[in-house]
Amino acid sequence: MKKFEQSSGSDLLTIVRCKKCVQLNTRPGVTFDEQGVCNVCRYYETKDDGIDWNARRKEFEEIAEWAKKKATTYDAVIPASGGKDSVRVALYARDELGLNCVLVRCEPYNITSIGRHNWENLVNKGFDAVTYTCNPVVVKELMKRAFYQYGHISKATDYPLYPIPIRFAMNYKIPLVVFGENSALELGDVVKDKSELGGDASGIANWNTIGGGDASVWAKEGITRKAIIPYQFPSKEEIEKAGVRLIFFSYYVKWSQYENAQFALKHGLKIRRDSRENLGRIHKWSCLDTDRHMVNQMLKFFKLGIGFATDEICYDIREGRLTRDKGLELLKAYDGRCADKYIQKFCDQIGITKKEFWRVASSFRNMDIWERDKTGKWVMKAIERNC
Repeated sequence: MKKFEQSSGSDLLTIVRCKKCVQLNTRPGVTFDEQGVCNVCRYYETKDDGIDWNARRKEFEEIAEWAKKKATTYDAVIPASGGKDSVRVALYARDELGLNCVLVRCEPYNITSIGRHNWENLVNKGFDAVTYTCNPVVVKELMKRAFYQYGHISKATDYPLYPIPIRFAMNYKIPLVVFGENSALELGDVVKDKSELGGDASGIANWNTIGGGDASVWAKEGITRKAIIPYQFPSKEEIEKAGVRLIFFSYYVKWSQYENAQFALKHGLKIRRDSRENLGRIHKWSCLDTDRHMVNQMLKFFKLGIGFATDEICYDIREGRLTRDKGLELLKAYDGRCADKYIQKFCDQIGITKKEFWRVASSFRNMDIWERDKTGKWVMKAIERNC
């Protein structure tokens, strides 16, 4: 069986798929036990019987009461886009915990009409809200640079999503910031240490894409440090000195992407109408405010053999809505797909031709994972035989 060098820099590994879900061990942060089951599936086994959700809710309520007592302005910042998860978090924080919340978002470059609707829909539920818009000239340059250097068009532009709401809380003396999902628990994303597998979100700068939160790595080739101010994470020491606490909602309240979507749909969420083939995903309620996500997930598929559909199918299998056999069938049909119109749109945004796009994109295809069959079609090596 072929070997590959995992993107996290680990030793060469045999490529295998989890025996319970469909996750590959090419995903940075995911580990497998002796039974061939991934760490995330093992975590999900504890969700129903191994976790005292009443105790965690009580802890959440205590944090909320602490925030109310400490607050001089708002009690909490909710980083939000208007999507399914932020609808759930914002309404729960306000209606169940009684927190006086302010929504803070970094509006994505070239936001979709659906994304704009969903943001306005959430704000109109009765929230004060703040939108930060990053310099689009800088955004486009960083997207282009990230595409050429990493085959990851959001690697730089993901940065501001987190420090902007944190700095807003620091500047306005708001004691609490409530993020949604702890992806280290729900997806197996890389963490620096085990302390990041709980409710404390102070280590969020260590997440996969952000890699420590030091945005100065992007301050070169004509982009100054002043131009990337919104991209720079405050240090843990700065956050603590400001008296701000960062937490993950999903640690305290049982988390489900599916349930969040059903809840948000009842509260006015609009979703995509495009086909699964065009979107490269199973459900149509995620990542609604930018069309670049489909392109980025296709690139991830080239590098790791997993796209967005992998994560969706894993969620559904772990929560009992889908069998593994059906999941594998859906995976082969839709994972890594991306309609030409989304690729063209991205090319127009960064000023390159589609021919140039494919030249660069193809250079990131992991040849330890992929090979051409007799018809010239790209297929996975070994993995398909190991399902």
